[in-house]
Amino acid sequence: MTSSSGYGGRRYLPHAFTEQGVAMLSSILRSERAILVNIAIMRAFVNIREYLSVHKDLAHQLEQLNRTQDGHAGHINAIWPAIDELATPPPGLKKRIGYPESK
Repeated sequence: MTSSSGYGGRRYLPHAFTEQGVAMLSSILRSERAILVNIAIMRAFVNIREYLSVHKDLAHQLEQLNRTQDGHAGHINAIWPAIDELATPPPGLKKRIGYPESK
């Protein structure tokens, strides 16, 4: 999503790095630990890419899931009010606990 304010960029922070983002980060971070973590992340990207190339059917299913995700979001958002309505007891049906009051 791009910003409509005219400045460009994202309106929110990303939740994950892309493979290119990790590669760019390695040019900035120079500590031993940062290098080791960067190598581990890059190896994870390589393993995922190899796994997906071997399992083409899984890649196809992931692509279809990504396409249908937006359509399901609207349906899921419509379900929440119904769940809230079912979770809220109707007024006037409170059952008193204990002995009945004498008049």
